[in-house]
Amino acid sequence: QVQVVESGGGMVQAGGSLRLSCVVSGRISRYAMGWFRQAPGKEREFVSAINWSGSSTYSANSVKGRFASSRDNGKNTAYLQMNSLKPVDTAVYYCAAGLILNDGYDNSRSYAYWGQGTQVIVSS
Repeated sequence: QVQVVESGGGMVQAGGSLRLSCVVSGRISRYAMGWFRQAPGKEREFVSAINWSGSSTYSANSVKGRFASSRDNGKNTAYLQMNSLKPVDTAVYYCAAGLILNDGYDNSRSYAYWGQGTQVIVSS
């Protein structure tokens, strides 16, 4: 059973930075890693993803140039670096692992294993 555990959330002022970490039990190198978020009253949305080797990354338009995915397969860990945070980035952030087949990196259906989420609050 693959387990996914996020950490690194918290409260930060607008313009600040946070780095989320995601530890995966088992061999992370098999999986693409995705980050999604869900704000209160809104549907879960794609944020960023990285392929199994780290050679390709993908980001939602709303976070391009501010957020970046990375990974260290030797540590079974993926990261989401978030810079220039805005109040609209406030949400619960979820890490997910999956074997990307036909649905694409930005589709939640591509990910079989999900973490419990970590809260990010950006104050103005």
